[in-house]
Amino acid sequence: MPSVLIVDDEANLRRMVSALLGAEGYEVREAVDGRSGIAAALESEPDVALVDLMMPGDLDGIATMTVLRERFPDLPVVMMSGKAALSDAVRATKLGAFTFLEKPLTPDGVTLALSGALDLRSARREAAALREELGLADQMVGESEAMRMLRDLIARVAPTDSRVLITGESGTGKELVAAAIHAGSARRDRAFIRVNCAAIPRDLVESEMFGHERGAFTGATERRIGRFELAHRGTLFLDEVGDLGLDAQAKLLRAIEAHEIERVGGGKAIPVDARLIAATNKDLPRAAREGAFRDDLYFRLNVIPIALPPLRDRASDIPLLVRHFSVRTRVRTGRVLPAWSDGALALLGAYRWPGNVRELANIVERLVILHPGQQIGSADVRRVIAVPETPESVRAIANGIDTAPGPLAEMLDDYERALITRALAASGGNVAEAARRLQTDRPNLYRRMRRLEIAPDVAATQGG
Repeated sequence: MPSVLIVDDEANLRRMVSALLGAEGYEVREAVDGRSGIAAALESEPDVALVDLMMPGDLDGIATMTVLRERFPDLPVVMMSGKAALSDAVRATKLGAFTFLEKPLTPDGVTLALSGALDLRSARREAAALREELGLADQMVGESEAMRMLRDLIARVAPTDSRVLITGESGTGKELVAAAIHAGSARRDRAFIRVNCAAIPRDLVESEMFGHERGAFTGATERRIGRFELAHRGTLFLDEVGDLGLDAQAKLLRAIEAHEIERVGGGKAIPVDARLIAATNKDLPRAAREGAFRDDLYFRLNVIPIALPPLRDRASDIPLLVRHFSVRTRVRTGRVLPAWSDGALALLGAYRWPGNVRELANIVERLVILHPGQQIGSADVRRVIAVPETPESVRAIANGIDTAPGPLAEMLDDYERALITRALAASGGNVAEAARRLQTDRPNLYRRMRRLEIAPDVAATQGG
């Protein structure tokens, strides 16, 4: 049950609004002035606050809202007044009010404002949960040249209002880059609204993006504020924009060009001021050539392109990422941090990471949970990922063979596997030639290969 705090010195108004919201299923608390309103919020944070602009005492509505926003940054505040000038409404919204209601209040106006404010609070929490899920809240880990260039580009792009198109494979951190751009902009104190375009049913895209009026279609039992409106004066992040259908693309293009939207079932144009950031793992130029994506929309979105490198192209960042994800897992689970051997890190660096940073985060979390306070060696890594025996991986593993104490049999197996695979690679997969290089006989080499599960042609087919 959502909770609402009403701060107003008019007892009749408080009673009227409390009765209305109580009937709508809200939990309502009342306060007669700014100081008692702040005290009530500190006692139990509300989901939304309705605050009168002009109240007696040393804290008027603006001052009360300012304190509430300082204590509860995600709390939406709806301001209301019967004597305010346009300049007062503008000032209140600039200082962080979600919207401004004129008295006398109407039931539809109050319920619509609260519904939109609650949608905004939910979206803010989703964004915070997303950053936590990525495990990189407000930071990008890595000191590779690619990461230094990315940070520099974000620093130059963020202060502008230019549209940005982020491209990259799944799991490379497109959501994180979008959040970093928002955090570095003048809109940082406003909403960061994320839309997963791939997850919206095609027949609900317009309603999700632009909202709908009550009765606009079957199931529309109440008015809904769309993501564009929620992002007003903030940032709208369209994730997986390449998955939008052509009809939705046309409506998105019109909204971008006109800077206004229209709710489904409504006849009123609503101005919106939202910075647009889009992301995709698809080849949009190719999709445009094939008619699957509008080229005019692509050009509109692609004002500032940012291409994210896959993790395999910045393998030097893996030790830093492993340390970061280990600490994150410790914070979440309370598990004691393990030690990572050189051999384990070498194996992680030799892996191709098709799932990129997100996959690495999952693997690190799994290993930390399975081996708390212990040393994680190459044998432990091999149990959770299949590192191919390529010449490159063999060199990496041989150079990083575990030097810290560990199970002797496993360490010897890893080293023997690396030596045999390297010999097979050098001999083009010819077992007799590999045996000669290793100064052993062919039957003995075959026995060792069977025990270590090494195929004779692995090295030859993978770059030997």
